[in-house]
Amino acid sequence: MEYADHKMRCVWANPKNELYIKYHDEEWGRPVQEDHRLFEMLLLESFQAGLTWECVLNKREAFRKAFDGFDLEKICAYDEEKMEELRQNAGIIRNRLKIKAAVNNARVFKKIVEEYGSFSAYLWGYTQGEVVYENDKATSPLSDAISKDLKKRGMTFVGTTIIYAYLQAVGVIYSHEDGCYLCRQK
Repeated sequence: MEYADHKMRCVWANPKNELYIKYHDEEWGRPVQEDHRLFEMLLLESFQAGLTWECVLNKREAFRKAFDGFDLEKICAYDEEKMEELRQNAGIIRNRLKIKAAVNNARVFKKIVEEYGSFSAYLWGYTQGEVVYENDKATSPLSDAISKDLKKRGMTFVGTTIIYAYLQAVGVIYSHEDGCYLCRQK
C-alpha cells in the first residue's frame, strides 16, 4: 500500500485513515503496563466482536465520552438506566449485549485487580513480563488460556480471537509484519 510518508506498514493499516495510521505507528504493539489503559483497550476490543477494529477505533472518542473516560469505578456502578442511555448513544456501537458485557467485565476486571494488585500483574504474569514475538495468527495457546480464565471469572465477549487482538494491541504479543517499518524481532 502507498502511504504519504512512503513508510511500509502492516497490511491492515488503512492508508486512507489518518487515525488508523497514527494508531498503528504510535500505539499498537507497544507494551502497556498501566491498568487504566489496559481496561480501555479490553472494553474497546470487546465491542470489536463481529466488526473491524477500524470501526471501533473511529468511535473511540465517542466511547471515551460515553463511558466516562473509561473510569473503572464509574462503569462498575452503571445501572440499567445508564446502560439504556448508552444504547441510545448513536456515537458508539449500541449492541445491548456488548454494553451489558462492558459493565460486567468492568466488575470482573476490578476483582482481578483486587486479587493480583493490578490487572497488569495478572496479564503480564502469563508471559513472566516478556513480550511474545509472532505474527500471522488470530489465536494462540496464550490467548486460549487467558480467554478461558477470563470466561471462568465471568467475563463475556472475550473469546480467544478477541483476546489475541487485545494482546497484540497492548504489546503482550508483538505482531508487526515482515516489511513493516516497525517490525523487529526479539
